Amino acid sequence: MLPVRHPRWWLVFGWAWIIIAIVVCLLPGKNLPVTHVSDKIEHAALYAFLMIWFAGLYPRSRYTLIAVALLLLGVAIELAQGAMHLGRTADVRDVIANSIGVGIGLTLSLLGLGGWAQWIDGWARGRAATTSD
Repeated sequence: MLPVRHPRWWLVFGWAWIIIAIVVCLLPGKNLPVTHVSDKIEHAALYAFLMIWFAGLYPRSRYTLIAVALLLLGVAIELAQGAMHLGRTADVRDVIANSIGVGIGLTLSLLGLGGWAQWIDGWARGRAATTSD
């Protein structure tokens, strides 16, 4: 993990997002809120966000592992949806949307968003130093 203050909190928030995503994805279809956004865009945005979140906490050498783990998570969720029979169905297009989101998040991380947690940590340390003077 990258050197930041309170690394456990950053991880707790990241894992909380993953748990929220799993729960929402496995809720029965009738319990889902109606949105005016394509669910494929929602899938892509979620997985891009998760990729960027974890790329902000780990070095570049871990980006491939993060991407693969997120792709496997997306496949596992789709398989679970297909097995549950609660108004949700497995959809290969969701897996494709997840993959596109991971690709977007990976690309943005490689282009400079990776390590964002260190930027925030540095900014917070600078603010704390100037307010305590």
